[in-house]
Amino acid sequence: MDKHLLDILCCPVSKTPLRLLGRTELDALNGAIATGAVLTTAGHAVDERLAEGLITIDRKLVYRVADGIPVMLPEEGIATLQLHDFPTAA
Repeated sequence: MDKHLLDILCCPVSKTPLRLLGRTELDALNGAIATGAVLTTAGHAVDERLAEGLITIDRKLVYRVADGIPVMLPEEGIATLQLHDFPTAA
């Protein structure tokens, strides 16, 4: 992801800055997705693994990146509180 773009992006709901998901975080999220245990903030099941994602710096929400394009729709966010084994740090 372009560093300049990442520097100006923020969560559309909380306005919190974002960073790229770390490998450990991404693996934990994809593991939970594989079990069918992950919902978007709108309550829809997430059924596709993420190749890349952005997370708010307060670590509360994840947004997927599809083909290099951040999907910053509030209803597409993934709350990390639902992820029981989510790492405490990247």
